[in-house]
Amino acid sequence: MAEVTDDNQPHGRNESGPALVELYRRMVLIREAEKSCGALFAAGEIPGFIHLSDGQEGVSVGVMASLRPDDTIASTHRGHGHALAKGLGLDGFFRELMGKADGACKGRGGSMHVADLSVGMLGANGIVGGGIAIALGSGLAQKLRGGDGLAASFFGDGALAEGIIHECLNIAKLKTIPMLFVCENNGWSEFSPTSTQVTFTLEKLAAAYDILYFGIDGSDVEKVAELAADLVARIRRERGPIVLECSTTRIRGHYEGDSQRYRNDAAPPVDPLSITRAMLTERGVATADLETIEEAIRAEVQRAVEAARLSGEESLSEAQAEVYAVAAAR
Repeated sequence: MAEVTDDNQPHGRNESGPALVELYRRMVLIREAEKSCGALFAAGEIPGFIHLSDGQEGVSVGVMASLRPDDTIASTHRGHGHALAKGLGLDGFFRELMGKADGACKGRGGSMHVADLSVGMLGANGIVGGGIAIALGSGLAQKLRGGDGLAASFFGDGALAEGIIHECLNIAKLKTIPMLFVCENNGWSEFSPTSTQVTFTLEKLAAAYDILYFGIDGSDVEKVAELAADLVARIRRERGPIVLECSTTRIRGHYEGDSQRYRNDAAPPVDPLSITRAMLTERGVATADLETIEEAIRAEVQRAVEAARLSGEESLSEAQAEVYAVAAAR
């Protein structure tokens, strides 16, 4: 994957963006929430499958640091980090995953379809590449509405083998839609190396549609935040699409419970939290201060989990509601 070159280098730094300590805090929140999700799933308290985002927090937090509540995003089956980074509260998050009536989607979306329109989170998606078209439609709505809002689509490198990415890149360029295509390239397409699934690179694909492309190390949340701030500002000004590819690591399996017998990575996983913690220590942030942040977040997550356990589930009649439209009286 190519890095940013002088020819397409954006200008300026994200001086107004959140400090590294705050970026770290947001990543820790996602990691701790995912740890609890794993434990809840193992205990049978979360139904269905879950796909955890450990190792990819730097992308979620770094990109979302530049987005506003009125900017919209569409996610993937590995969407917990995106939802939390975009502003979904822990209470609504855990209650939704646990199927509670007062979850973010009344317990009907669950892990793979969690959404919160109030913060611009259009939803996670169980279909590979499915969220790209949803974000494209939202980007078109942003354009027609006027103003400087934008849409962002998060997708994995496995989605490059899907036709929908080609169609959406084409339409985004053809209709000059204000959209940020964010590829989280973790090297895996479910259980196979992505290199065995596609014969091209995203950089070349973007060039084929005459769309600006930028690549970056997704494990460095500070650099991601700085680059994303520049790209988002450019989209707000020029109202057209840009592609951002972030190299990252899928620390856990494709789904929770995946034995990963197929996996034989040459290098150990790269953890963005460990990298950021080391950067903060080098800059003089006391270890005790970082531990205080981590302990406070663990307590916050645990409180949300306990509250979700006490929350009620929908009755059968409530669950059946809103499935069919009510016929108008004649």
